Amino acid sequence: MKQQHETRTGPVAPVAETGRDAAPPFRAAAARRSTGRTQDVDRRVGTRVRERRIMLGLTQQQLADLIGVTYQQAHKYERGINRVSAGRLFEIAQVLSVAVGYFFDGLEGQDPRAISPRERMCLELARNFAQIPNERHQEALSQLARVLATDSH
Repeated sequence: MKQQHETRTGPVAPVAETGRDAAPPFRAAAARRSTGRTQDVDRRVGTRVRERRIMLGLTQQQLADLIGVTYQQAHKYERGINRVSAGRLFEIAQVLSVAVGYFFDGLEGQDPRAISPRERMCLELARNFAQIPNERHQEALSQLARVLATDSH
């Protein structure tokens, strides 16, 4: 037997008493409200989280531990599959040592874009540099990069 579900705006589609064979009405409404633009923003925020995490040399597991979520949840945030709440985004920003606005950089009037091969190489370089355990080796690599950069001019 199905019962009619009511809201302030009037009747809604019937819902099964057990609730197992029908999706809750709020989920269907949420799915309709989510536009392509908001999904693009979610993916962009996730991409920026991933970029910053890699720049700092952190793994997804390390980030997840620092913000108190599972590895799977951190992965879903980075992919834009799950939306990051305001409070969680604030926490992520603190852990990654950036302002919350960092995650939205580049959104004004622009579509989110894929990472260029050069940007990907820079991210990989930053991650590898952060994983060098010997500070003298890090300094030597930094000096080498400075010399190569000035020689190219």
